Amino acid sequence: MAEHDYIRQTTSERIRNWILYEMLRGAGYAATVLVGIGAIIGLIYIVSLFLPEDSKNAPPPMPYSQIDAPLAVAIDHA
Repeated sequence: MAEHDYIRQTTSERIRNWILYEMLRGAGYAATVLVGIGAIIGLIYIVSLFLPEDSKNAPPPMPYSQIDAPLAVAIDHA
């Protein structure tokens, strides 16, 4: 298949346009991922609005998961 240059581009212009297209395509992919992550975070926030207030203020399910216990030991040895 013969390539016809209908818009009269030089080789350097053609390469420059191809690079610009590739960079814009990558930016579009990055924007899609960013919007997707934002949509997931927004969905989690909307679901959290339907939860009762007691579930947001409840103590942790594991009693040893609090971070103040190791700090108390570290302060006692100082």
